[in-house]
Amino acid sequence: MQQLPIFLNLAGRTVVLVGEGEAADAKARLIERAGGRIVPGWEAGATVAFVALDDEDAARAAADALRAGGLLVNVVDRPALCDFTTPAIVDRAPVTIAIGTGGASAGLAKAVRQRIEALLPARLGALAAALHAARDVMKARWPAAADRRRAIDAALAPGGALDPLADDAADQIEAWLASDGAAAPSRFEAIRLTSADPDELTLRAARLLGEADHIYHPATVPAAILARARADAARHIADTPPAASPPGLSLWLAL
Repeated sequence: MQQLPIFLNLAGRTVVLVGEGEAADAKARLIERAGGRIVPGWEAGATVAFVALDDEDAARAAADALRAGGLLVNVVDRPALCDFTTPAIVDRAPVTIAIGTGGASAGLAKAVRQRIEALLPARLGALAAALHAARDVMKARWPAAADRRRAIDAALAPGGALDPLADDAADQIEAWLASDGAAAPSRFEAIRLTSADPDELTLRAARLLGEADHIYHPATVPAAILARARADAARHIADTPPAASPPGLSLWLAL
């Protein structure tokens, strides 16, 4: 990962935008959609800035001056001068999906965004809002955080009660909470890795790594493979698979 992806809360905050023309207009629309207040130069309280100038020397000078004032700066079409880059965005508010290439290719980011746009239903944001509204009910139903997460994971799985790709998923929250369905049962899966290259993981292996609660593996399994797992998944270095699986999904990885 070459950049740290973050989502900034710009509502009511000051954002500097230097420049005019099509590129500057595009950045202005982006800032305004996020609720930011645009000013043409440094101002107390600003934390980020965008520079959209055709002349490279002028763009560099503007960026250096803003950076000296403590701002993080994005220079349009000049990734080498940027403190941050802006991704291609899939907007299903409050769900936002950002696709970045570290400034390598805006065209590639756009192409990936278009593919994802075609997959996601328009009401995905409504599902997120419904889940947020149901948080207290879910906590009462599953007091233990681990049980609650497994129940939600099962509901949001492909074909689950709240499958995010289903158009009516947002309308199923009440029925799901009232159902007798419980968290997904404990299960164990073994993955035989054929390569140390994470890009050669099978689709099944990548999916299981993204879902697993516990990962058991010899010390020889590369860190690059383990990095594809959920950040909060428990890692266990072991020479053999576990004799008994803890709650949730457990994986055994071996080369």
